[in-house]
Amino acid sequence: MRFVVVTGMSGGGKRTALKLLEDAGFYCVDNLPVSLVEKFVELIAMPGSEISKVALGLDVRADQNFTDATRILEQLKEKGYKFEILFMDSDDSALIKRYKETRRVHPLAADGRVEDGIHKERKILETIRKNSDYVIDTSNLLVRELKEELDRIFVQNEEYNSLMVTVMSFGFKHGIPADADLVFDVRFLPNPYYIEELKPQTGNDKGVQDYVMSFPETGIFLDKLTDMIQFLIPNYIKEGKYRLVIAIGCTGGKHRSVTLANKLYERLKAEGHYGIKLYHRDVPREGI
Repeated sequence: MRFVVVTGMSGGGKRTALKLLEDAGFYCVDNLPVSLVEKFVELIAMPGSEISKVALGLDVRADQNFTDATRILEQLKEKGYKFEILFMDSDDSALIKRYKETRRVHPLAADGRVEDGIHKERKILETIRKNSDYVIDTSNLLVRELKEELDRIFVQNEEYNSLMVTVMSFGFKHGIPADADLVFDVRFLPNPYYIEELKPQTGNDKGVQDYVMSFPETGIFLDKLTDMIQFLIPNYIKEGKYRLVIAIGCTGGKHRSVTLANKLYERLKAEGHYGIKLYHRDVPREGI
């Protein structure tokens, strides 16, 4: 039997993950009182049980002590029950935005601020997060991308590393992304903006891509960048990093940076040893 405990920050996507796991064939249980967890596991693990895949949701609630949940998980482990822990996380700003949009009350905020509840919850979940088998950061993750990540881990059973790589294009004139870990400037390349037929296009269009990639220095830069990123990623994984944002910038964020971000994404995607997504921050902006 494959037994997965789904936990994490409130608003981090735990319930969405449970729904997706249910679609993948898992028998999912959420909101189970902590006092019943051990009995539930004993029942589903009985010989002859038809249930082969189970996902159990555990979260922080104002009316129960999460320490009891971690204690029970330790007891289950001591009794020989095997389980995996999936921790759904997100950065504070994304969590605050989600609570504001849904107008829900954080379980630990009571009548206080959402920020205070998030801070308390992080302290409570600190230990279980460190002991989790999988940590997925949903700060900038679409449901479709989360489904792909869960399928990779729990359906295709591929080797998992708790690292989500985001390759992002941006325009320097709109500001450097605040969440960028690595920033690369490709303004040294010839600019398609000054070619009339290419000006209204973006790096997602073949004309711009062919133009940008036609220069020898573009290929050299892409090869060197790919080589460095491929060297860094295993070391980041070893260090325990779970999110890496690679930002590639040009002047407006529509031509050169988009082309190079697309090419780098294609190369890293082919490796398939970690989660990866592509994001063009400034392409949707009006005007060039």
